[in-house]
Amino acid sequence: MKKYLLIILLMTAVVPNMKGQGCSVCTKTAQGLDDKSAKGLNGGIIYLAFLPLGIMCTLGYIWWKSNRTA
Repeated sequence: MKKYLLIILLMTAVVPNMKGQGCSVCTKTAQGLDDKSAKGLNGGIIYLAFLPLGIMCTLGYIWWKSNRTA
């Protein structure tokens, strides 16, 4: 159990550094685009975020449904 907790803790410690870099890259890329291309970039970001958010929502719903008191 302690091994899994340590792995999760290390993974969450690394994630903020990765998000910061991607955000600055997207900002600099979007600054040089015209309006149509910027809308396409935003659409692509939403498209890529849909799967992880859908998985998290599904798991949350399953957890909520299984732990609900009758």
